[in-house]
Amino acid sequence: MWDDAFPSFLIGLREGLEGGLIVSILIATLVRAGAQSRLSQIWTGVLAAIALAMSFGAVLTFTAASLSATAQEAFGGTLSVIAVAFVTAMVFWMRRSARSLSGEIKEKVTGALAMGAGMLILTSFLAVGREGLETALFLWTTARAAGESAGPMVGAGIGLVLAAGLCWGLYRRVLKINLTKFFAATGVVLIVIAAGVLGYGLRDLQEGGVLPGKSSYAVDLSGSVDAGSWYSTLVQGVFNLTPTMTWLQVVSYAGYLAVVMTLFVRGALGTRTAPAATAARTEEPKAAATADEPKAAATADEAMAAATAQDEPAATVPERAGQRPEPKTDVPARRRPVWVVPVAVVAVPSVVAGLVVALSGSKPAGSQTVAVSESECGRGFTAPRTGRQTFQMHNTGDKTSEVYLVDPATNAVYGEIEGLAPGTTRDLVATVAGGTYAWRCVPTGGRAVTSKAVRVSGGTGARAVVPVSEKDLAAPLTAYKAYVNQGLATLVAQTRKLSDDIAGNHLDAARADWLTAHRTYSSLGAAYGTFEDFDKKINGRADGLPGGVDDKDFNGFHRVEYGLWHGQSADQLKAPAQQLADATTGLQKAFPTQDFDPGDLPLRSHEILENTLQFELTGDTDQGSGTELATADANLAGTRELLTVLHPLLTTRAPQLLTTVDADTARVQKLLDAAHHGDTWTPVDRLDETARARLNGATGQLLEDLAPIPDLLEIRKSA
Repeated sequence: MWDDAFPSFLIGLREGLEGGLIVSILIATLVRAGAQSRLSQIWTGVLAAIALAMSFGAVLTFTAASLSATAQEAFGGTLSVIAVAFVTAMVFWMRRSARSLSGEIKEKVTGALAMGAGMLILTSFLAVGREGLETALFLWTTARAAGESAGPMVGAGIGLVLAAGLCWGLYRRVLKINLTKFFAATGVVLIVIAAGVLGYGLRDLQEGGVLPGKSSYAVDLSGSVDAGSWYSTLVQGVFNLTPTMTWLQVVSYAGYLAVVMTLFVRGALGTRTAPAATAARTEEPKAAATADEPKAAATADEAMAAATAQDEPAATVPERAGQRPEPKTDVPARRRPVWVVPVAVVAVPSVVAGLVVALSGSKPAGSQTVAVSESECGRGFTAPRTGRQTFQMHNTGDKTSEVYLVDPATNAVYGEIEGLAPGTTRDLVATVAGGTYAWRCVPTGGRAVTSKAVRVSGGTGARAVVPVSEKDLAAPLTAYKAYVNQGLATLVAQTRKLSDDIAGNHLDAARADWLTAHRTYSSLGAAYGTFEDFDKKINGRADGLPGGVDDKDFNGFHRVEYGLWHGQSADQLKAPAQQLADATTGLQKAFPTQDFDPGDLPLRSHEILENTLQFELTGDTDQGSGTELATADANLAGTRELLTVLHPLLTTRAPQLLTTVDADTARVQKLLDAAHHGDTWTPVDRLDETARARLNGATGQLLEDLAPIPDLLEIRKSA
């Protein structure tokens, strides 16, 4: 929670201090003008600004709750980008305006005093309202990024309370803070945080389908960085940097930081020399200065001091405005109760926000609390309304349970929660349309319990997934194992020939045979997770090894590749080549007894090409052969084989998806074929920019098409 609190604490402190300074200067100006009786009008405007900000936050929260998952991503991403724009404008505005803030506000208040109570309320409302709206938007964005609201709300609350204390101290002249430096320092930190929010927002837009490239990863440390560790959580909570980031996120993050930080720091440094120049330009004879218009303060602290100074005689409002006092009359004026305006300014935005929520149909459904246990399932469940609904699932039993919202006739799943612990409550969100619904609870080590079914009429758009069991995946797994066994037999023969080539000092033949063997191994990608330690011996990389390519533990295909294409002799390569042949032989013997999880098949349908895009199409794995596209071609062949064995299951669940996948697979294949010339392949770094962009784009699109397969074919206990 606390890692998510820091960004909100900083925004609460900074925005609270900005708003507090403005309110302090407003109050000080009225006190100096002898108009203390009108302080209530200032507070009325401030109260209206707070009510508007809170109402705005409520509208964002409840409106987003009614959207589909994809629309929520697009909505949240858009508002994240807007929040970044507001925060960026805010830090630059305060850097420029801190020095003249007092004079500008006093001028506005003086004019408002002469125009009546309404203008004074409006002045304070506008002065504080902007900070309130910015705070609400940024808090909503950070809470959504964090996935919880407790941390951001606590952080913002602490920041606002601290800001209020600082403003009180500045007003009472018991504190002295160089606010110019304070705003400059916090501005730098906020720019870094805003860069992370921008990256998170763009990722949401990619997930929502607004922007392309959601599978084009520039950074993927998920294999080496534990996303649940304290340090990873801290970095994600404070800076919104995740172990996996797309190219769009990385480029936008770096570009935003480079441009905005440079402009901000350059401007901040420029203001250090400004006081002397400003003083030289604005110096006037003392006789020309009026008593109620002090010189511009040199720092924000002096501005506060000038605003709170009490050494000037108070003057009435009409006298300051150059007007004559109106003659008093004996007719008593009818006065409205003092509580009417404050109540109205709070009620109006609240009522408007309520109407927006109600009329948009965005009231979140969470009224149904459904009990889950090993003896009963679905207690409290009644026929829900159609549309997007939220059910509060409460485990009343003493065993962890899987929970599914199903169509009992077909076992199709509309929503699910995995690992609902005893005594806990979690939300399950599902779209409800016309049909039959029931709850299925599967406690750990127990039998599945299904609730009484209810019938819902009307509504369209609900999507259900027909569950897959281990039995359903048994036939595809058997077929794929046979494919791997055949591939391993071929691989053993090919690596032996490669070893013999090197032993006989036939290095040209070895280069050709190396590529043939490596392509065979690369076509078995769905089984990599089963190969255990053999994969490191056969296809290990030098990355992370202390000695790099010279490390004693660097072996396998890439070790032999490095030697063949970097002029090493046959004597130097005999041992690595023999080790490779021995490793493939050992894998062939071990594979029949290895545990091949059937759930790996749907996962690998996406992951093989994901690794291709990350490693082969970036050239990261190349050790001199320049055959990355040949490997990518083998990876595509392996993916096609995997889809072949999964085809019967996908045909009944997503026939249209298969049509799209086949078309995009053919597109990628055509682009790879264009880089294949006889026995040679064009290296990735020698592709022209257009061809490389097309290949990356086509592969990324195919990845997006393949992405639903793991969810469609996930093994579910409800089956």
